[in-house]
Amino acid sequence: MYKMILVPLDASDVDRAVLAHVKILATLCGARVVLMHVVDGWAGRQFGDEAVSPEVTDDQRYLDRVKTELASEGLQVTTHLAYGDPAKEIIKYSSECCCDLIAMSTHGHKWLGDLVLGATATAVQHRVSVPVLLVRAK
Repeated sequence: MYKMILVPLDASDVDRAVLAHVKILATLCGARVVLMHVVDGWAGRQFGDEAVSPEVTDDQRYLDRVKTELASEGLQVTTHLAYGDPAKEIIKYSSECCCDLIAMSTHGHKWLGDLVLGATATAVQHRVSVPVLLVRAK
């Protein structure tokens, strides 16, 4: 069913919710997994892929740790570090990598929190042509 699953991560505990689902789904489908994180701090937004900062280093290390974890469970995993606005970069990369599914965690905020903090998930789900799996973090 799915051949490539794009998994945008925000490098927080919220990621665990979607990763639990992706492990099962990718195993059942034999899908490849692309872990993505968008560096959205000042350096990332100003300098793009030429940014050098502790944030960039920490974000790449995080992606590498999660990749190692999933690969140790037999999944085929790659990573992608992007720079700038998370929603825009996820939307852009989803078409570039030809994914069949985007799987994201949401923070599970209520009403006003969803308007402010759920902006990335909302923008992605309304602007891509592939299915989006939103997993609410506990």
